[in-house]
Amino acid sequence: MERVIDLDEAVAAVAARRPAWQAAGLAVGPVTWRDEAAPWPQRLEIDRSEVSDPDSIGIHIRNSHEAELHVVLYRGGWADVDYIASIDDAGVIPAPAMTSAQAFGALLDTCMARVFGPHVTLE
Repeated sequence: MERVIDLDEAVAAVAARRPAWQAAGLAVGPVTWRDEAAPWPQRLEIDRSEVSDPDSIGIHIRNSHEAELHVVLYRGGWADVDYIASIDDAGVIPAPAMTSAQAFGALLDTCMARVFGPHVTLE
């Protein structure tokens, strides 16, 4: 898979936002890593040092009600975003091409506001 985005930099974008998300009362799971070099089926790791050739990262965020957001970013420059905002509002959020950690951070901000409301900010 082509290396379009640095996944370590993308994890820094998650880390920068985690305190605000937690302050807003959200449960933020650990970042998961998938290793392209690992034998199939590839396990998800939470320890970066266990991954020699990362090809994706994932993050799962939820509130105390029913809302959840799951984002997977692939080093090839795309992201899969699934969400449940309520029993009547669930699905996929289309993601533009990801070319940088900044673009991934902007995607996270957009998705967080969509699923959990505009009160979830970096501040």
